[in-house]
Amino acid sequence: MSQKRPAKPTNEAEFLDAYDPGAFERPSVAVDVVLLTVREDALEVALLRRAEHPDKGQKALPGAFVGIAESLDDAAARLVAEKVGRSGIYLEQLYTFGAPQRDPRMRIITVAYCALVNPERLADLDAGLERCRIHVPWGGETGGAVEVRDDYGAPLTLALDHAEVVGVAVKRIRGKLNYAPIGYQLLPEEFTLRRLQQVHETILDNPVNKDSFRRRMLATGDLEATGRLEQEVGHRPAELYRFSRRSAV
Repeated sequence: MSQKRPAKPTNEAEFLDAYDPGAFERPSVAVDVVLLTVREDALEVALLRRAEHPDKGQKALPGAFVGIAESLDDAAARLVAEKVGRSGIYLEQLYTFGAPQRDPRMRIITVAYCALVNPERLADLDAGLERCRIHVPWGGETGGAVEVRDDYGAPLTLALDHAEVVGVAVKRIRGKLNYAPIGYQLLPEEFTLRRLQQVHETILDNPVNKDSFRRRMLATGDLEATGRLEQEVGHRPAELYRFSRRSAV
């Protein structure tokens, strides 16, 4: 005698009631945050030292698993608040890293976020976090893994695939400099055109023509003169500007 097949659901409620969420394997989802800043004409990233395996003792990006009822954006904001001790930082989703063997613990897909932060906001990081200098071994927007070094120039080993994650962030911001006003995120509220140029040169790792750069920046309409001059400098004080609207990564 043939076995009777179960009746097909006739509506969505019946379908969901009969659906088995454990029928398929599911990966874990995490977020990692690349906080970039420019200090002393060096591009830096905020890193922590891993306290547990895998890659215990190595430098890593701040990361966290996404809660089952939590959005990706909320998870990234929570991560920055808990592990960096900062809030109100604009985060932009960067890229999703999902190589099957990227983490030896289990299948973990991580969604990376990126932010450009004024170095003053990262002056006093929580214990365990520090700003490390980025050395980019490729030019322009070639892309690829980067190297991270301490203040003495010694190379640091990054955990998991975080060297590639930081590399994608650097490639992204180099490309966006051509069409988005992102350099202002790395400056105080008031700044000189020279300082703005230094930020661009640091990100690009390449000098830019002073006159053409200033003409291009002033032509955007994003800058407004404050009417004030910089103070306590050993040269002719330059005019101070501010950004007329908030920029994004």
